[in-house]
Amino acid sequence: MKIELTALEARVIGCLIEKQITTPDQYPLSLNALVNACNQKSNRDPVLELDEPAVQQTLDALAKKHLLLQRGGFGSRVSKYQHLFCNTEFGTLKFTPQELAIVCELLLRGPQTPGELRSRASRMAAFAEVCEVEAALKALSERESGPLVVCLPREPGRREARYAHLFSAGPPSVPATVRAPAGGGGDTEERAGAGEAAASTTSSRSALETRLLKLESEVQTLSRELRELKAQLGC
Repeated sequence: MKIELTALEARVIGCLIEKQITTPDQYPLSLNALVNACNQKSNRDPVLELDEPAVQQTLDALAKKHLLLQRGGFGSRVSKYQHLFCNTEFGTLKFTPQELAIVCELLLRGPQTPGELRSRASRMAAFAEVCEVEAALKALSERESGPLVVCLPREPGRREARYAHLFSAGPPSVPATVRAPAGGGGDTEERAGAGEAAASTTSSRSALETRLLKLESEVQTLSRELRELKAQLGC
């Protein structure tokens, strides 16, 4: 089964995986704890300001996709949530600890280089060298059932290419690349101008992705408020 997540669903799943690994004594998470995790200012890109209804709506959507389990009731005063995204008894998606840490970081922060992933994912799995990150990324991109990550074209000014997960609907955002003029050589100023334009395009796309993620949250909140208003009016 191909898993397709919205931006908010990816954030929620990423948070559940992260807390399962880093704070197992506090996992599964309550709605309040999950809201705080989604809005956490560290290790998140972009930083969001979600409210409980928006996160609850996302949890309901994940439950319908059978990617989430709610625990509570019958003596438990607070419902708690755990993911069924991977490494479950009945699911087919299995990761090694290193692969899981990398996937979690990609869900929480979007495309990253192997060096960035080694630095950020090391709190969830041990990576002695960057080559271990690259090996895990290679395994994730060459799965028999289909790739789960993809290497994006290297951006101008970057020494490393970035990797993105393939769990979101549609292709990942691919930054513009600089093309050398036909016949080699070419005008240096023209290539420099092309590089600046590409960098500007990449920055614009990153800003657009952030706006879309926040708009998705706002739309969910407005939809909830509209339903409540219709209920009050008896519509």
